[in-house]
Amino acid sequence: MMRKILLTACGLLFALQAGAADILGKWRTIDDETGQPKSIVEIYEKDGKYYGRVVDLLMKPDDSVCDKCPGARQGQRVVGMDVITGMVKDGDVYEGGEILDPNNGKVYDCKLWLEGKDRLMVRGYLGFFYRTQTWYRDN
Repeated sequence: MMRKILLTACGLLFALQAGAADILGKWRTIDDETGQPKSIVEIYEKDGKYYGRVVDLLMKPDDSVCDKCPGARQGQRVVGMDVITGMVKDGDVYEGGEILDPNNGKVYDCKLWLEGKDRLMVRGYLGFFYRTQTWYRDN
């Protein structure tokens, strides 16, 4: 009986941890204009916050640099760059961080949430203006 309770508790704990890590992993971004895959961004967790790093560019050479990026990111290679920073999980939504568009160097407030296990909704916004993209899990 005690063994059954422990196994059930361990299973529940594992399920809760797996649910918390749903956005972790690699995501395929899609170009808004062409509808073609654009890059692979890996979402990872560090010190309780979530970040997204470009691990591959699918439409440009891998040695592309962010000429229009602000501050320390200016002139950095896009591959290896964190484009999502400081996200905090709040229920089913991740928010409180920022997203960088390396094409124009602009930084926006960001919100992330899952629609199903393989679709990540990524919203960048400035005040009341926003744009939402759908990213797809890259297996």
